[in-house]
Amino acid sequence: MDGTTVYVIIVVFAATLIRSVFGFGEALIAVPLLALRIPVHVAAPLAVLVSITVAAVIVAQDWRKIHLRSTGWLVPPTLFGIPLGLLLLTSGNHRLVKAALAVVIMAFSAYSLIGRRPPELHSDSRLWLLVFGFCAGVLGGAYGMNGPPLAIYGAMRRWSAQHFRATLQGYFLPASIIGMAGFWLAGLWVPAVTRYYLMALPLTLAAILLGRTINRRLHRYAFLKYVHVGLVVIGATLLVQAMRS
Repeated sequence: MDGTTVYVIIVVFAATLIRSVFGFGEALIAVPLLALRIPVHVAAPLAVLVSITVAAVIVAQDWRKIHLRSTGWLVPPTLFGIPLGLLLLTSGNHRLVKAALAVVIMAFSAYSLIGRRPPELHSDSRLWLLVFGFCAGVLGGAYGMNGPPLAIYGAMRRWSAQHFRATLQGYFLPASIIGMAGFWLAGLWVPAVTRYYLMALPLTLAAILLGRTINRRLHRYAFLKYVHVGLVVIGATLLVQAMRS
């Protein structure tokens, strides 16, 4: 096994562990770090293929924890948000848009971390589901980060760590399958993607199981604080990228 393959396996394990514990966040680690050693056109499909595996295993394990109504209403607006995200990515204003999104994400989570609780959604309002689903699609289409809007919605719904993790996977599974289909149609599902995926699969499954164990030990409010810390990091990363691009 060569050094590049070992590196890929380690990155996939770390990204999968974060995804399995919190339900999101692996996009911040997987593609940027993988792209340091393998081409981006290999790294991106590999990350999505791993995402499908993580989501499928978690859904099979914890399907009773999934808020089916939330998942069902989040996916369709995502499909409408993706083209807008792609348009923003190719427009001349993508730096400004990225910076604005970063500030919003950081402000929301910083507000929550300093002890002020954000508004609580007591039920699955269709309007809020459509708004957050659409925002997830825009972020996903532009920057490959569907997770932050969904994490904010889950925090406002006060989901437990288990419901948070499972429901997000119920969303990511169809979304990732659609994304992988796009890579396949574009001819980007190349043999290297499959090879790296199969080599990393054993540790990927181990990371999913380890992440599930950690997730079950987290108290709801402690878990939400970790989620907000993760959102602040994601927002800060987006802001840095906006300033450098």
